[in-house]
Amino acid sequence: MPSIAVYNFGMRPVIVLFAKAPVPGRVKTRLAAHIGAVAAAEGHRVFVRDLLERLQLLADSADLELHTDIPTDAWGDARVACRLQHDAENLGERLWFAGARGLSEGRPQVVIVGSDSPDLPLEHIRALLACAADVALGPADDGGFYAIAMRRADPRMFHDVHWSGPETLAETVRAVERCGFSVELGPRWYDVDTPQDLGRLAASPLLPPRTARWLSELPGAFRMRPTMEI
Repeated sequence: MPSIAVYNFGMRPVIVLFAKAPVPGRVKTRLAAHIGAVAAAEGHRVFVRDLLERLQLLADSADLELHTDIPTDAWGDARVACRLQHDAENLGERLWFAGARGLSEGRPQVVIVGSDSPDLPLEHIRALLACAADVALGPADDGGFYAIAMRRADPRMFHDVHWSGPETLAETVRAVERCGFSVELGPRWYDVDTPQDLGRLAASPLLPPRTARWLSELPGAFRMRPTMEI
């Protein structure tokens, strides 16, 4: 299949939040080893809900969609357009399909955001929206990326990428460049995957309210006072 780049100046960019249904044992498995599968699944649920609320503040710049791996009503109160991710085991295929579909519908840019950074600054997404490159990536501290912005898409753009590893970002950049696309890197942030990440999240000045309440209910070193919702 050839590369896809469609320009329809009557349409806006779209931000796509990728999320799994919050089923215990299927999400946040690294955290689940320390805090339990039920608590980890609830953490994922509130991360996504807080991110949806945050990303809705970018309504002046882009539309918003939620793409889940299986049907779920976990975020039915969010009033956001929902779609199912492409039925593929490989994350790269799902990312490519979401980007290609949005571009083929006339979107000038598709920005896919992961669900592991509930305190992600909106300025970071605005920076990716402003990138003129064919593909822009938001680097994560663990070697991956928290978001990818596509103005062009190619089915080969994630070939030979090993996911959830320290070289994921670098391998993605190389794969995208092999497609002949220009690449930019946006601001760096972090994913919440480990107990150490929870400590960083708890100290974040951007900690959102639902995530703060969830953190306050965790045992031991992760317990903190709830943040008032404003």
